[in-house]
Amino acid sequence: MSYRKIDIDVYDEDVLQESELYEPDPRDPAQVLSDAKQKQAAVRSSLAKGDIPGALDIALDSAPYGPDVDEAKNLTLQTVVSILNSTKSSEIPAVVKALSQDSQDTLMKYIYKGMGMPGWGDVSGSVLLGWHEKLTEVAGTGCIVRVMTDRRTV
Repeated sequence: MSYRKIDIDVYDEDVLQESELYEPDPRDPAQVLSDAKQKQAAVRSSLAKGDIPGALDIALDSAPYGPDVDEAKNLTLQTVVSILNSTKSSEIPAVVKALSQDSQDTLMKYIYKGMGMPGWGDVSGSVLLGWHEKLTEVAGTGCIVRVMTDRRTV
């Protein structure tokens, strides 16, 4: 028996579980996925009208988090990145200032997730870095700290 393969946390009564760190999303995974698809359609229509702040508000509202919603998380990430890619760099500060603090934090989560996805840096790395710079200027470094310490990952 190899001692390196034994999960000692099984024997510890005081071990902290991932599910104990935050309240789970009350919606079931199918509902979360259908909400993400509806948001994607609403964002497309807002982008067609040229309403970037409205599209970003729609995409960042009630972001999917928790286990078993990976498909909805990826769909929402693609939606947010499509908004970021379609925004002119001169419009970014005004769009970021129009967001609430919670929306700014959620946007920062999506920026970090986009930076962490393999292969995404080649496609939209400079766009994500530009948004990160502008968002940090407006929201401050507190936004980064809140995102790094929040257990609800998008």
